[in-house]
Amino acid sequence: MVRGTSLTARPLSRAMARSTANAIEVENVSKHFSLPHQQRTTFKEHFLHPFERTTYEHQEALQDVSFTIAQGEFFGVIGPNGSGKSTLLKIMAGIYRANSGSVRINGRLSPFIELGVGFNPNLSARDNVRINAALLGLTAKQLRARFDEIFAFAELEPFVDQKLKNFSSGMHLRLAFSIAIQVEFDILLLDEVLAVGDQSFQTKCLDTFDRFREQGKTMVLVSHDLDAVAKNCDRALFIRQGRPVALGPTADVIAAYSS
Repeated sequence: MVRGTSLTARPLSRAMARSTANAIEVENVSKHFSLPHQQRTTFKEHFLHPFERTTYEHQEALQDVSFTIAQGEFFGVIGPNGSGKSTLLKIMAGIYRANSGSVRINGRLSPFIELGVGFNPNLSARDNVRINAALLGLTAKQLRARFDEIFAFAELEPFVDQKLKNFSSGMHLRLAFSIAIQVEFDILLLDEVLAVGDQSFQTKCLDTFDRFREQGKTMVLVSHDLDAVAKNCDRALFIRQGRPVALGPTADVIAAYSS
């Protein structure tokens, strides 16, 4: 059973007070994966063992997860490694399809799910920005207007024409996040955006969160950084082994997780 209280148990943020409509509705979502015990990847293996059947292990990633997120709300998702947090975010982003249940998204979505997804390491940062911006819906005119800002925010101006395979993980993250926040969106999904990067960039991210909150944007943050979740999130969800454990005011959910 999910523990916690409703959103109205604590004062609403200014953005949330402007609208009580839901930006995201997740209802009875479950997701499982079938993991093969052995894999035959070559023709020789298939030829030598033509009748050998591959057996699978059934892994439950999420089980009957339900919650709603109000428009303009900053919502946190916490839990130990392997609890299903990132899987949940990918289902919300439409990357994974749930085996059962439903997800309703009311607004334009900008997902920042995994570090470096969609990047080509053999292309320059300039070319990767062009490709990813187009995939996220920016027009050529919009990209030209925001190109310099993307690299300025990421603090990567000297590396515009350097191939991404020479970038550090922190440089990858700064570039990917800088692209994601330039897209016109109503809902921003963030997976461990504060896990990589120096203190200066993390502070810049937090300042950006404040600006988006004032604009009434909806944000969902998956993070192990409980301090960041406590400082930014109106409510939170604690999941463990794919099951919801606590849902409600952030302080109460963090207390449940810590205990």
